[in-house]
Amino acid sequence: MSPISPLHLAVALDGAGWHPAAWREPAARPHDLLTAGYWADLVAEAERGLLDFVTIEDSLGLQSSRFTEPDGRTDQVRGRLDAVLVAARIAPLTRHIGLVPTVVATHTEPFHISKAIATLDYVSGGRAGLRVQVSARRNEAAHFGRRTIPGFGIEDLDTPAVRELTADLFEEAGDYVEAVRRLWDSWEDDAEIRDTATGRFIDRDKLHYIDFEGRRFSVKGPSITPRPPQGQPIVSALAHETASGALFELVARSADIGYVTPHDPDEARAVVAAISAARTAAGRAEEPLHLFGDLVVFLDEDPAAAAARRDRLDGLAGYPYTSDARVFTGSPAQLADLIEELAQAGLSGFRLRPAVIGDDLPAITRGLVPELQRRGAFRRAYESDTLRGLLGLARPANRYATV
Repeated sequence: MSPISPLHLAVALDGAGWHPAAWREPAARPHDLLTAGYWADLVAEAERGLLDFVTIEDSLGLQSSRFTEPDGRTDQVRGRLDAVLVAARIAPLTRHIGLVPTVVATHTEPFHISKAIATLDYVSGGRAGLRVQVSARRNEAAHFGRRTIPGFGIEDLDTPAVRELTADLFEEAGDYVEAVRRLWDSWEDDAEIRDTATGRFIDRDKLHYIDFEGRRFSVKGPSITPRPPQGQPIVSALAHETASGALFELVARSADIGYVTPHDPDEARAVVAAISAARTAAGRAEEPLHLFGDLVVFLDEDPAAAAARRDRLDGLAGYPYTSDARVFTGSPAQLADLIEELAQAGLSGFRLRPAVIGDDLPAITRGLVPELQRRGAFRRAYESDTLRGLLGLARPANRYATV
C-alpha cells in the first residue's frame, strides 16, 4: 500500500527525547544538552536523512510532569535554550532542512517575533518557520505580570471557565499570527533600492503600516526587517483532538501546517474532515494546508528490543509513559506500514517525536527513511533550497504591493 503522493517527514526535537527518562539512556548526552554542538549534531543527522524540517520545543517555564503547574522533580531534564536562537545558531551549518522553533504567543510580542523569524529566514536562506503555541500556566504568566491565569487541572478541561479561557488564548494566538504575517508583508519585495549613485537605499512608499487591531494588542508597523526570502515563512500549530474546536480553528485560520494526533485511520479521517470544514468556514478552502500526524517513536530493528527499552525507561521514570500522540514501539519497517496506512486517511506528512533522541533519531534517518524510499514514498534528494519549496508551497504575493 503506497500513499497517493510522496510523504513529508519532520522530527520534533526536545532535550534528550520525549520520554522523561531519556536522558539516562547510554545514547543520551545529558552534559551536552545546553551546547550548540549538541543541537548542530541533531539537525545535521535530520538533514542527512533528507527530512523536511525539524521543530524545536520551547516554553516560558520549566518542564513539568504536571498538566498546568510546576513540579518538584529532580530526576528529569529541566531547563532549555531559546528555540529561536538555537535555530539561528544552527542555520549557517545546514543547507536544505527547514528550521521551525516554537514560539509562545501568549506572553511575547508579535513585532519581536516577526523580525526574529524574518531574520532566521535570512540567515538560513529561506528555511524558517515557527510553531505557535499558547500558555495556560499561571506560573508562566507570573514571569511577565501582565495578566492573571487561574490554576486548573486536566480534570477541569470541560468546565465552562476553562473552555472560555482556552478559546480566548487560541483566538489571541490567531490574532498574533495575523499581525506577524502582516509585518512580514509590510515591506514590498523591491522596497530596497540600494542605489549608491542616487543615494537612495529604500523606497519609503513601499513600506506599509499594518494598523492591526486585536482584542489584546495593536500593532502599527511597519517592520524594521525587510520581507523575508520566503515572503511568508511557514506557520505551524499543534491541534490536539482533546481541544479540537479552538485548536482546529487556529490551524484552519492561521497555519500552513497543522500537527494532529490521531491514533488510528478512522480518527485521522475525522480530523482531516473537521479541519477541512473549519478551513472552509475561515474562507481559506483554496489555500494549501499540510496536516502532519504526530507519533512518539521507540524504534529498533528488533521490535522486542524497542519494547524492552520502553519498559526500562518507564521503570526509571516511575510510571508508564503516555502522550497526546500515539506511541509507536517497533521496527522502522513496521512504522513505515503504519505511516502508509495513516497517509491513506488524508495526512500529507508526519512529525516524529523520538522517545530517546540518541537512539530513535538515527533509527528514523537510517532505518525508516531508506524503508520509505524503497517503497517510493519519500524523496531521495532535496528538491528545493527553501522550506516552502520542500513543502510544495508557492511564494505568496505581498498583500500590500501596489500594481
